[in-house]
Amino acid sequence: MAQRSATPRCLLIALAGGLLLGASGCSSDSQGTADLAVQDLTAAPDGAADQGVTSPASPMMSFFISSDTGSGNLGGLAGADARCTRLAEAAGVVGKKWAAYLSTRGGATPGVNARDRIGKGPWYNSMGVKIADDVAGLHNMAAVNLNKQTALTEKGQVVNGRSDTPNQHDILTGSELDGTVTMNSTCGDWTTDADTATATLGHHDRDGGGTNPMSWNSAHASRGCSAQALILTGGAGRIYCFAVQ
Repeated sequence: MAQRSATPRCLLIALAGGLLLGASGCSSDSQGTADLAVQDLTAAPDGAADQGVTSPASPMMSFFISSDTGSGNLGGLAGADARCTRLAEAAGVVGKKWAAYLSTRGGATPGVNARDRIGKGPWYNSMGVKIADDVAGLHNMAAVNLNKQTALTEKGQVVNGRSDTPNQHDILTGSELDGTVTMNSTCGDWTTDADTATATLGHHDRDGGGTNPMSWNSAHASRGCSAQALILTGGAGRIYCFAVQ
Protein backbone atom coordinates (compact mmCIF):
# COMPACT_ATOMS: atom_id res chain seq x y z
CA MET A 1 0.00 0.00 0.00
CA ALA A 2 1.22 3.49 -0.80
CA GLN A 3 2.72 5.51 2.06
CA ARG A 4 0.57 8.34 3.42
CA SER A 5 1.84 11.76 4.33
CA ALA A 6 1.48 12.85 7.94
CA THR A 7 -1.14 15.49 8.77
CA PRO A 8 -2.69 16.52 12.09
CA ARG A 9 -5.14 14.25 13.82
CA CYS A 10 -8.53 15.43 15.08
CA LEU A 11 -8.69 17.56 18.21
CA LEU A 12 -11.63 16.05 20.10
CA ILE A 13 -13.62 17.58 22.95
CA ALA A 14 -14.52 14.91 25.50
CA LEU A 15 -17.41 15.06 27.95
CA ALA A 16 -18.35 12.71 30.79
CA GLY A 17 -19.14 9.15 29.80
CA GLY A 18 -16.74 9.18 26.86
CA LEU A 19 -19.08 10.98 24.41
CA LEU A 20 -17.07 13.07 21.99
CA LEU A 21 -19.25 15.91 20.78
CA GLY A 22 -16.89 18.20 18.98
CA ALA A 23 -13.88 18.12 16.72
CA SER A 24 -11.60 20.53 14.97
CA GLY A 25 -8.53 20.28 12.79
CA CYS A 26 -9.73 16.94 11.42
CA SER A 27 -7.83 15.50 8.48
CA SER A 28 -6.16 12.26 7.52
CA ASP A 29 -3.31 11.22 9.77
CA SER A 30 -0.18 9.34 8.75
CA GLN A 31 -2.32 6.32 7.93
CA GLY A 32 -5.07 8.28 6.22
CA THR A 33 -7.53 7.27 8.91
CA ALA A 34 -8.81 10.28 10.84
CA ASP A 35 -11.86 10.82 8.63
CA LEU A 36 -14.31 10.81 11.52
CA ALA A 37 -15.81 13.99 12.93
CA VAL A 38 -17.69 12.65 15.96
CA GLN A 39 -17.19 9.48 17.97
CA ASP A 40 -18.66 7.79 21.05
CA LEU A 41 -15.94 5.65 22.57
CA THR A 42 -18.50 3.73 24.65
CA ALA A 43 -20.69 2.81 21.67
CA ALA A 44 -18.85 -0.23 20.38
CA PRO A 45 -17.05 -2.18 23.12
CA ASP A 46 -15.29 -5.38 22.19
CA GLY A 47 -17.88 -8.04 21.43
CA ALA A 48 -20.87 -5.66 21.48
CA ALA A 49 -23.71 -6.00 18.98
CA ASP A 50 -26.02 -3.60 17.16
CA GLN A 51 -29.24 -2.64 18.88
CA GLY A 52 -32.54 -1.53 17.36
CA VAL A 53 -35.14 -2.80 14.94
CA THR A 54 -34.22 -5.94 13.01
CA SER A 55 -35.78 -7.60 9.98
CA PRO A 56 -35.99 -11.35 9.35
CA ALA A 57 -33.20 -12.36 6.99
CA SER A 58 -34.16 -13.45 3.50
CA PRO A 59 -33.35 -17.12 2.84
CA MET A 60 -31.45 -15.74 -0.18
CA MET A 61 -29.00 -13.91 2.10
CA SER A 62 -25.43 -14.67 1.08
CA PHE A 63 -23.73 -11.44 2.14
CA PHE A 64 -23.78 -9.27 5.25
CA ILE A 65 -21.73 -7.05 7.53
CA SER A 66 -21.32 -8.51 11.00
CA SER A 67 -23.65 -6.94 13.53
CA ASP A 68 -21.18 -7.55 16.33
CA THR A 69 -17.97 -5.61 16.83
CA GLY A 70 -14.54 -6.07 18.35
CA SER A 71 -10.81 -5.89 17.70
CA GLY A 72 -8.50 -7.09 14.93
CA ASN A 73 -7.91 -10.35 16.81
CA LEU A 74 -10.55 -12.52 15.16
CA GLY A 75 -8.99 -15.86 15.99
CA GLY A 76 -7.49 -16.06 12.50
CA LEU A 77 -9.52 -16.95 9.43
CA ALA A 78 -11.12 -19.92 11.19
CA GLY A 79 -12.39 -17.69 13.99
CA ALA A 80 -13.71 -15.09 11.55
CA ASP A 81 -15.49 -17.73 9.45
CA ALA A 82 -17.08 -19.21 12.59
CA ARG A 83 -18.25 -15.73 13.55
CA CYS A 84 -19.97 -15.34 10.16
CA THR A 85 -21.63 -18.75 10.51
CA ARG A 86 -22.85 -18.04 14.04
CA LEU A 87 -24.38 -14.69 13.05
CA ALA A 88 -26.04 -16.07 9.91
CA GLU A 89 -27.57 -19.00 11.76
CA ALA A 90 -28.79 -16.74 14.56
CA ALA A 91 -30.56 -14.72 11.84
CA GLY A 92 -32.27 -17.90 10.63
CA VAL A 93 -30.15 -18.66 7.56
CA VAL A 94 -28.81 -22.19 7.98
CA GLY A 95 -27.22 -24.81 5.74
CA LYS A 96 -24.74 -22.46 4.05
CA LYS A 97 -20.97 -22.33 4.28
CA TRP A 98 -19.75 -18.86 5.25
CA ALA A 99 -16.40 -17.16 4.80
CA ALA A 100 -15.16 -13.80 6.03
CA TYR A 101 -13.86 -11.41 3.39
CA LEU A 102 -10.32 -11.29 4.78
CA SER A 103 -6.87 -11.70 3.29
CA THR A 104 -3.84 -13.03 5.15
CA ARG A 105 -0.16 -12.45 4.58
CA GLY A 106 0.91 -15.91 5.67
CA GLY A 107 4.12 -16.93 7.34
CA ALA A 108 5.29 -20.50 7.16
CA THR A 109 2.16 -21.13 5.09
CA PRO A 110 1.12 -19.24 1.93
CA GLY A 111 -1.02 -16.15 2.28
CA VAL A 112 -4.68 -16.09 1.27
CA ASN A 113 -6.54 -13.58 -0.88
CA ALA A 114 -10.03 -12.61 0.24
CA ARG A 115 -11.37 -12.84 -3.32
CA ASP A 116 -10.35 -16.52 -3.50
CA ARG A 117 -12.25 -17.68 -0.42
CA ILE A 118 -15.80 -16.34 -0.90
CA GLY A 119 -17.11 -18.52 -3.73
CA LYS A 120 -18.30 -17.51 -7.18
CA GLY A 121 -21.50 -15.57 -6.43
CA PRO A 122 -24.04 -14.18 -6.96
CA TRP A 123 -24.49 -12.61 -3.52
CA TYR A 124 -27.57 -11.07 -1.93
CA ASN A 125 -27.99 -9.02 1.23
CA SER A 126 -30.38 -9.81 4.10
CA MET A 127 -33.27 -8.18 2.22
CA GLY A 128 -32.67 -10.27 -0.90
CA VAL A 129 -31.09 -7.40 -2.87
CA LYS A 130 -28.29 -8.48 -5.21
CA ILE A 131 -24.84 -7.13 -4.34
CA ALA A 132 -22.84 -8.62 -7.20
CA ASP A 133 -23.08 -11.40 -9.78
CA ASP A 134 -19.54 -12.72 -9.45
CA VAL A 135 -16.04 -12.02 -8.16
CA ALA A 136 -15.20 -9.72 -11.07
CA GLY A 137 -18.36 -7.67 -10.53
CA LEU A 138 -17.76 -7.49 -6.79
CA HIS A 139 -14.39 -5.85 -7.40
CA ASN A 140 -15.64 -3.49 -10.11
CA MET A 141 -16.30 -0.23 -8.26
CA ALA A 142 -18.69 0.96 -10.97
CA ALA A 143 -20.72 -2.26 -11.01
CA VAL A 144 -20.90 -3.52 -7.42
CA ASN A 145 -24.13 -2.65 -5.60
CA LEU A 146 -22.56 -1.86 -2.26
CA ASN A 147 -23.38 1.32 -0.36
CA LYS A 148 -24.75 2.37 3.02
CA GLN A 149 -28.29 1.26 2.13
CA THR A 150 -27.38 -2.16 0.73
CA ALA A 151 -24.40 -3.21 2.89
CA LEU A 152 -26.66 -4.40 5.72
CA THR A 153 -26.01 -6.59 8.73
CA GLU A 154 -27.47 -10.09 8.96
CA LYS A 155 -30.26 -8.47 10.99
CA GLY A 156 -31.20 -6.16 8.14
CA GLN A 157 -29.74 -3.13 9.89
CA VAL A 158 -28.00 -0.18 8.26
CA VAL A 159 -24.49 0.28 9.68
CA ASN A 160 -23.51 3.82 10.66
CA GLY A 161 -21.65 5.69 7.95
CA ARG A 162 -19.32 8.66 7.95
CA SER A 163 -22.17 11.15 8.50
CA ASP A 164 -23.52 9.28 11.54
CA THR A 165 -22.60 9.23 15.23
CA PRO A 166 -20.61 7.17 15.93
CA ASN A 167 -18.98 6.65 12.54
CA GLN A 168 -18.48 2.90 11.97
CA HIS A 169 -17.92 2.71 8.22
CA ASP A 170 -14.45 1.08 8.38
CA ILE A 171 -14.69 -2.68 7.74
CA LEU A 172 -11.73 -5.03 8.25
CA THR A 173 -10.42 -6.64 5.03
CA GLY A 174 -6.60 -6.69 4.84
CA SER A 175 -7.05 -6.42 1.08
CA GLU A 176 -6.16 -4.39 -1.98
CA LEU A 177 -8.77 -3.07 -4.43
CA ASP A 178 -8.68 -6.35 -6.38
CA GLY A 179 -9.18 -8.48 -3.28
CA THR A 180 -5.59 -9.63 -2.92
CA VAL A 181 -3.67 -9.37 0.34
CA THR A 182 -2.24 -6.07 1.58
CA MET A 183 1.16 -7.02 2.92
CA ASN A 184 1.82 -6.19 6.58
CA SER A 185 -1.68 -4.79 7.19
CA THR A 186 -3.75 -7.74 8.41
CA CYS A 187 -3.54 -7.44 12.22
CA GLY A 188 -1.02 -10.28 12.31
CA ASP A 189 -3.30 -12.34 10.06
CA TRP A 190 -6.20 -11.54 12.40
CA THR A 191 -4.53 -12.87 15.54
CA THR A 192 -3.53 -9.67 17.37
CA ASP A 193 -5.18 -6.63 18.89
CA ALA A 194 -1.86 -4.81 19.35
CA ASP A 195 -1.61 -1.23 18.15
CA THR A 196 1.82 -1.92 16.71
CA ALA A 197 -0.04 -3.69 13.90
CA THR A 198 -2.59 -2.30 11.41
CA ALA A 199 -5.37 -3.52 9.14
CA THR A 200 -6.50 -2.41 5.73
CA LEU A 201 -10.09 -1.19 5.90
CA GLY A 202 -12.89 -0.60 3.42
CA HIS A 203 -15.72 1.96 3.53
CA HIS A 204 -19.10 0.23 3.37
CA ASP A 205 -20.76 3.61 2.68
CA ARG A 206 -18.27 4.42 -0.11
CA ASP A 207 -17.38 7.77 1.51
CA GLY A 208 -14.59 9.26 3.59
CA GLY A 209 -10.85 9.82 3.48
CA GLY A 210 -7.80 7.78 2.60
CA THR A 211 -6.18 6.70 -0.63
CA ASN A 212 -9.37 5.12 -2.01
CA PRO A 213 -12.24 6.77 -0.09
CA MET A 214 -14.99 5.23 -2.25
CA SER A 215 -13.64 1.69 -1.95
CA TRP A 216 -15.72 -0.81 0.01
CA ASN A 217 -12.68 -3.04 0.58
CA SER A 218 -9.46 -0.99 0.47
CA ALA A 219 -9.80 2.64 1.57
CA HIS A 220 -6.92 3.04 4.05
CA ALA A 221 -5.15 1.49 7.04
CA SER A 222 -6.22 1.55 10.68
CA ARG A 223 -4.38 3.28 13.52
CA GLY A 224 -3.91 -0.08 15.22
CA CYS A 225 -5.68 -3.36 15.88
CA SER A 226 -7.21 -2.79 19.32
CA ALA A 227 -10.94 -2.20 19.58
CA GLN A 228 -10.27 1.38 20.68
CA ALA A 229 -7.89 2.07 17.78
CA LEU A 230 -10.45 0.78 15.30
CA ILE A 231 -13.13 3.02 16.86
CA LEU A 232 -10.84 6.05 16.70
CA THR A 233 -10.09 5.32 13.06
CA GLY A 234 -13.78 5.31 12.18
CA GLY A 235 -14.94 1.72 12.57
CA ALA A 236 -15.80 -0.95 15.12
CA GLY A 237 -14.05 -4.15 14.08
CA ARG A 238 -16.83 -5.37 11.79
CA ILE A 239 -16.23 -7.83 8.95
CA TYR A 240 -17.88 -8.72 5.64
CA CYS A 241 -19.35 -12.23 5.43
CA PHE A 242 -20.08 -14.15 2.21
CA ALA A 243 -21.80 -17.46 1.59
CA VAL A 244 -19.58 -19.76 -0.43
CA GLN A 245 -21.85 -21.02 -3.25
